[in-house]
Amino acid sequence: MTRPTTEIAWTAGELLNQLRRRQKLFVLDVRNRDEFEKFPLEGPGVSAINFPYFEMLESGGKDDMVDSIVACAQQDLANKLPRDLPVLAVCAKGGTSEFVMQGLQRLGYDAGNLQGGMNAWGNYYESQAILDTHELSIFQISRPARGCLSYMVVSDGNAIVIDPLRQLHAYLDMARARGCSISMIIDTHSHADHISGGLALAAATGASYHLHPYDAIHPMDLLPATFPYEPIRDGQVLRAGKHELRAVHIPGHTLGLVALILDDQYLFTGDSIFIRSIARPDLGGKSEAWAPLHTRSLRKLLEMPEQTTVLPGHFSTLEEADTGGNFQATLCDLKRQNESLLVLQRESDDGFVRYLLDSLPKFIPEYAEIKRVNTGLLSPAEDDAATLELGKNVCGLAQAQAAVHGESR
Repeated sequence: MTRPTTEIAWTAGELLNQLRRRQKLFVLDVRNRDEFEKFPLEGPGVSAINFPYFEMLESGGKDDMVDSIVACAQQDLANKLPRDLPVLAVCAKGGTSEFVMQGLQRLGYDAGNLQGGMNAWGNYYESQAILDTHELSIFQISRPARGCLSYMVVSDGNAIVIDPLRQLHAYLDMARARGCSISMIIDTHSHADHISGGLALAAATGASYHLHPYDAIHPMDLLPATFPYEPIRDGQVLRAGKHELRAVHIPGHTLGLVALILDDQYLFTGDSIFIRSIARPDLGGKSEAWAPLHTRSLRKLLEMPEQTTVLPGHFSTLEEADTGGNFQATLCDLKRQNESLLVLQRESDDGFVRYLLDSLPKFIPEYAEIKRVNTGLLSPAEDDAATLELGKNVCGLAQAQAAVHGESR
């Protein structure tokens, strides 16, 4: 067996920087077809084809793996791989794609390998500052492959984490780096697209865990959560050092969804308003009942001061980021640029409800299971949890439509 002797490895962080620069990149994904269809590598400037690794070996027909890849590339891929772009070989864990990279390099392609594969990309987290002063800091912690956003608010040596994602390292590392203690964890709602890290982070830090009681019940099973939590109520004020974090109950995406407004300036919208879209109201299986609630909640948010900074729970494309790489916008800008909010402003309540219901895509069965995990009704093993989360989020109308039509993130 020939082992790769050279390696041009792209880390997940380097891949993210490439996508942010919007430079053209060609991806040769050698995973099985179902894995590729469920979770392709997408982004600005990315083109991709899928040719499963074992089909490459069979097509090449050589005893040596790399020789087989060379033969396959000459026979089956010669007219599909560009000579003027970097070609990134991608597999699940970064192992078999190393052989593919070596075969392509032998043929003169500018080829690299995604280190750790799609597993590493899917589990990559990045932290950036929205605000960083002596008195108050706000960090946006993102999972770029899934379009998931979470936050850490730091003041007076204490940190509040909002909507923590499944892996805890980003939050624990940030707290250590800032010399602060995580004292409070808030889930704005019971998530459907990803497994919350809230309870695990609370257990690891001794922090209190907060959730609206309506979301401590599985919306389909109607079974209560199996864990203790501190209930959030509409209008409740939580302290972030010298600063106030006020809860606003905005049912619609879920019955217990809350937005959080910090110092009447920064609005953590959870899954309600995003940069280019809004949340869908059907993930509890009750779209006709929840769409009117969602409509009224969105109107409540639009009544807030126009210079309020919106910090959403998801993004649909890296192009939504500002020049600093953060996902944020003023409410004023969103009222002018967000397509769904434009519809909301010109339609009656009944008209907007029709718009919501007409925009819904196919329901995702895994989301019901993830909600069971997030109410403590299921406790999956790590591999099963990763499988449940596989793929990008489709919590917003825009993301949902992109998933249906195969558009790039």
